[in-house]
Amino acid sequence: QVQLAESGGGLVQAGGSLRLSCAASRSITSTDVMDWYRQAPGKQREQVATITSGGLRNYADSVKGRFTISRDNAKNTVYLQMNSLKPEDTAVYYCRLRNTWTTYSYWGQGTQVTVSS
Repeated sequence: QVQLAESGGGLVQAGGSLRLSCAASRSITSTDVMDWYRQAPGKQREQVATITSGGLRNYADSVKGRFTISRDNAKNTVYLQMNSLKPEDTAVYYCRLRNTWTTYSYWGQGTQVTVSS
């Protein structure tokens, strides 16, 4: 079992920045893929960014060029740097750890991001 704890959400004006953190309760291993998802009210949860153990990154088209995912394995933490925020980025942001060996997935409890216009 792995616990994930997101932090860093809050209220920010359009054009501002936030950095989300996701701390894992165990070491992030070479078989772990880390994702950030978000879910806005009345909408399905969508994948925002992914980072593999080798550092390969992938982003949703809606956040490319504005968001950056990174991981610090020594701190068991994944980050999502969000710049040039827009009101449509308002959502609850979730962290997910996918273990490619066991295929198990673990989710955090989410952190609210609200962008005002």
